[in-house]
Amino acid sequence: MNNKNNLDGSNIQLEVQTEFELSLEDKFLVDDIVETINAESAEKIEQKAEASSLPSVLVDEELLRELASIPDRFGFKIGDVADMLGIKQYVLRYWEEEFELLKPKKASNNQRLYTKKDVENAFLIRKLLYRDKFSIEGARQALKDVKFALKKEKDFNSVIQRIDFVQSQIKSFVDEIKKTKELFN
Repeated sequence: MNNKNNLDGSNIQLEVQTEFELSLEDKFLVDDIVETINAESAEKIEQKAEASSLPSVLVDEELLRELASIPDRFGFKIGDVADMLGIKQYVLRYWEEEFELLKPKKASNNQRLYTKKDVENAFLIRKLLYRDKFSIEGARQALKDVKFALKKEKDFNSVIQRIDFVQSQIKSFVDEIKKTKELFN
């Protein structure tokens, strides 16, 4: 349906929405799907927060208990970390060479200083190697795959945010069309 109206001396063509177009609008603006996606994203974010920002795919209850047992300190010496993990210091030094995830800072006396995040990463590496029985290469690849998946998830979340924005813009546009339609009825 097309109506031609003359407002302020200008010729404007206004399309009035039919019932069919309004039903299409309702199908296009499906809130349930967006709410489901947002709920799943929120759940994943909560899981990651519980796991001290470690990839939730690799975290189990035992690892969470181990991470909770890490004392709140500014830094840890290599001996302290090795004792917490139940491994020798040379194993930890070897892991530093093999996993880019594990890079402790070195103090002015060239002594390693592990942050809490480094210790969490060491626990994760130990889990992959000892409990999950990954080889060094397999564990390295698993960590890369999870890192890639997390990047994709962030990209997916940004797409969802853009869809939400576009959806709100469309709703505003539809509301404006309805208001305009009411003016001419």
